[in-house]
Amino acid sequence: MQSPPPPPDDPGIKMREHIYDGIKEYDQRLPNWWLNTLYGTILFSIVYWFVNVIAGVVPSDGTQIDAAMTRISAEKMASSIDVSSDSKLWEMGRNAVFIDSGRQTFNSLCVACHLPSMRGKSEIPTAVGPDLTDTAWIHGGTPKEIYTTVAKGVLAKGMPAWEPVLGQKKTAEVVAYILSHHQKDEAITLQEANK
Repeated sequence: MQSPPPPPDDPGIKMREHIYDGIKEYDQRLPNWWLNTLYGTILFSIVYWFVNVIAGVVPSDGTQIDAAMTRISAEKMASSIDVSSDSKLWEMGRNAVFIDSGRQTFNSLCVACHLPSMRGKSEIPTAVGPDLTDTAWIHGGTPKEIYTTVAKGVLAKGMPAWEPVLGQKKTAEVVAYILSHHQKDEAITLQEANK
């Protein structure tokens, strides 16, 4: 229920001088709490717009959803790693979470022989490891063959068996990182081990 308007003859109430359609308007200042809420909302919207749209401090909703879906996909794959399937290994090689974990492991263990660029002997002829970015492979270039090479090692060439050290998941992540530098349908050539 609305309270009746104060009588116009009250000295604290001001009325506007004009009358439109027989309607009189009050000429009163809005309450401070209302004005502060209005100005605060305007200020918040400007800061929010700047932080989210202009500065890009907070990732967009689409980026956050993509990251969450990638993480969920990685968790599903990690719960049941299937290294016997080329398609599963390719799928891991396209998942950003697996690639990032594989990059970290590669950078801590593999760069000594294959270099940070993964180009090995093709970049520096005195390097120990072969190039992992080209399509010429010594021990096979399918994902399963790459996994086997990393897991079992090549002791004759000085590459240790990494699966006993890292475990199946970390080994698969390294293979995913290597596969992230290749395309699924690229032609694979076998080269001789002495090159």
